Amino acid sequence: MDNGAGKNEMAKNRKINVQGKEITIIGDEGREYISLTDMLKAKDGEFFISDWLRNRNTVEYLGIWESVYNPDFNYGEFDVIKSQAGLNSYRLSVKEWVEKTNAIGLKATTGRYGGTYAHPDIAFEFGMWISPQFKIYLIKEFQWLKEDENSRLKLEWNLQRTLTKINYHIHTEAIKESLIPKDVSKKQAALIYADEADLLNTALFGFTAKEWRERNPDLSGNIRDYAGLEQLVVLSNLESINALFIKQGQPQSERLIQLNKTAIAQMKTLVETRAIKRLERSSPDA
Repeated sequence: MDNGAGKNEMAKNRKINVQGKEITIIGDEGREYISLTDMLKAKDGEFFISDWLRNRNTVEYLGIWESVYNPDFNYGEFDVIKSQAGLNSYRLSVKEWVEKTNAIGLKATTGRYGGTYAHPDIAFEFGMWISPQFKIYLIKEFQWLKEDENSRLKLEWNLQRTLTKINYHIHTEAIKESLIPKDVSKKQAALIYADEADLLNTALFGFTAKEWRERNPDLSGNIRDYAGLEQLVVLSNLESINALFIKQGQPQSERLIQLNKTAIAQMKTLVETRAIKRLERSSPDA
């Protein structure tokens, strides 16, 4: 996304209420930004973002923040700006700051959600210029928002894992009914179950559980514990499809080919459409 609204307006915007003022939060390129423009509405008397930006302490703080999080920060331009900060003749807009220093902590946008936005760390510092009380409530409301979003994401994640377990049960029952001969030992049956589980692992991940452990000796658990949400969705589907193939009597070699083709097609669709991204970021009432 760019600073304007022409190409693609901010994909996901949320709002928090801080002391009766609605504050917009946008997402852009994996980072979050809080609207300084909205925050200004809580300030008594005339005060402009440019007033804050011309303060030497502000410039120094922004420079330190960028040095920690921005490998492309232009230190040469920053030194020039820092040397002029605080002078009566010094004026600098957010747009100029970003263009000159290649900063990522602040951004000026146009369009529907136009205004000046800042990374939460910087927005919290700006909140002190509104009032110490406002800053405290801003942090509190933002933390509450993140906790709520994490709870929703965890719920979606657990729901998908539950679905995967249900389909796994259907899968193992199909194996038991169609592939395991009568009167075999539990050890022999376990080998067949593991063999079919590795069929799905190979179709989706490209290697068996044993091969994964050999490649990742320092990791605990198994390959499925490290699967992403997209992979869990596809794995759940593969278990249902394989159970059907087993009941149809298809040989394992043919099932592997079909399951692999299905896994590739479904993963490609999920990645290209970013359907899971929207699921993670959206809330039921959005």
